[in-house]
Amino acid sequence: MLEKYDAALEGWIENTVANGDDDALFACGYLQGHIAVVLSQLEQEQSTSLESLDEKMVDCLGLADDELETADFELVQSAWQQLRQIISEIK
Repeated sequence: MLEKYDAALEGWIENTVANGDDDALFACGYLQGHIAVVLSQLEQEQSTSLESLDEKMVDCLGLADDELETADFELVQSAWQQLRQIISEIK
């Protein structure tokens, strides 16, 4: 399942790069690194559930909330929700 999450991430990134504005590109780039770390952690833990992915991303986004300006954090949060929706539709 992690491979499917990674494939969804790659497709989302490609679409964002091809069609996104500067804000979308910023959020995409910011999330890309965090999601790669989370997927690596899940692989080590041998956990593939969407719930585990959500929990780890909530932790990562908690750090982002401290690092980013409010407007930038909202962009990242929105981008995660968009990607999360795509991932949730994976069968």
